[in-house]
Amino acid sequence: MGDIASSNATILLVDSDPAMRVSLRNVLQDANYLVIAAGDLAEAIDRITEIKPDLLVVRPYINSMPGAVAADYLRGKRPGLPVLIVAGFMDDDQVDVRSAVQDFHTFPQPFRRGELLVKVREVLTTARNRVARA
Repeated sequence: MGDIASSNATILLVDSDPAMRVSLRNVLQDANYLVIAAGDLAEAIDRITEIKPDLLVVRPYINSMPGAVAADYLRGKRPGLPVLIVAGFMDDDQVDVRSAVQDFHTFPQPFRRGELLVKVREVLTTARNRVARA
């Protein structure tokens, strides 16, 4: 399978903000990840049925829908898919609830490019190790 934290990893990026979507996509692609981007839930549903992503990266809101709700729905299409919510802010209650769900991670914004890449690698490695032990 190779190192999942390398170019072998496919990331489904869902962000309704075109500028942020391009920015995040560029950061991830520059690190040799295969990034498939979607601007809304409908497009993400189409993409998730076409590909088998190793990681789902979402923003706190997809159009007017909370990103966590969109992520829960997409995980229903691909159980066990690790999720990383890149958020400018989240309520402490939201973070606590999400952190209790396996492979559901949050990452604060603003961030430095290197910090995001470290977190992505950590999430992918953790998920891969869990699967390898199963």
